Amino acid sequence: MIGPVDVHAHLLMPSLQQEVERRDPAGVAAAAALERVRNGEPSLEASGKMVGERIPLLTDASARVARMDEQGVAVQWVSPSPNHYYPWADEELGAWAAREANRLVAAHIAEAPDRLRGLGTIPLQHPSRSVELLDDALGHGLIGVEISSFADDVELSDPRLEPFWARAAETGAVVFLHPFGCSLDERLDRFYLSNTVGQPAENAVAISHLIFAGVLDRHPGLRILAAHGGGYLPTAIGRSDRAWRVRPEARGCAEPPSSYLSKMWFDTVVHDERGLRDLVDIAGADRVVLGSDFPFDMGLDDPVAFVRGAGLETGAIEAVLAGNADALAAGLTVADGARA
Repeated sequence: MIGPVDVHAHLLMPSLQQEVERRDPAGVAAAAALERVRNGEPSLEASGKMVGERIPLLTDASARVARMDEQGVAVQWVSPSPNHYYPWADEELGAWAAREANRLVAAHIAEAPDRLRGLGTIPLQHPSRSVELLDDALGHGLIGVEISSFADDVELSDPRLEPFWARAAETGAVVFLHPFGCSLDERLDRFYLSNTVGQPAENAVAISHLIFAGVLDRHPGLRILAAHGGGYLPTAIGRSDRAWRVRPEARGCAEPPSSYLSKMWFDTVVHDERGLRDLVDIAGADRVVLGSDFPFDMGLDDPVAFVRGAGLETGAIEAVLAGNADALAAGLTVADGARA
């Protein structure tokens, strides 16, 4: 353990975006139109300006490491910016984009191998390619993949994803659950509700699909890391337990839903010291890991100070800052990311 490990940091890949635009301009245009519906023009304008100002932090490894030094972060886990999911892409383009994202993440972290680790991605909308692309990510030396909360007609409870969950459990790969977009669409198109409400809601829905469908029962070796502290679910888990007890259609999992929170990991991007204390109390001090959502404006500007100032016990602070992330990544059984 060499110091604080930030598990939630992103990479923007302009060359990937440009090639996707060249290969499917109509798909890109349709996706942009959906983003306008979901976010509203004021939020899109503000986000565009914010991202433009942070391009060096999103693309340049030396700028990234310099900011990490300022934050007191020893290691970052770098994952694709979620706009690179391309959940609308057909099978050929979706698989190519995931491979290219895996390659580009690997190239980025290779510029500072002692400071950066990487997560790739899969085309979630094409479950039949998920194992192949997970293996591709591991083959590039990455420690797992980042996935969204849903894609097209694919929920995380979809039986077609069973081979993916099995392979992820077998390899010990980290599966980082990070939503992009919310199915509530235009109901959240004002006040930046698309992010402040949409992201926590999507986390709660996606994790509930995993729990209630029994995915964690069938694949107990899964290493699921949920962004944004798991959204609304951890602090409202009592309602899920009640449904499990009284509703027959909610009995797809073997144990009460709350018991599964201690079988996952959650990052610290909750923006509230009391919320972080509650998350540690609910999930366990060994199940919360430092995250920042670097370098976006909805992230934590000083993630280490946030954890240290939350009033946690000393042992919990050190576990959250580094020990838990080390334990989470230590599950990878495919040596050096090579294919088994």
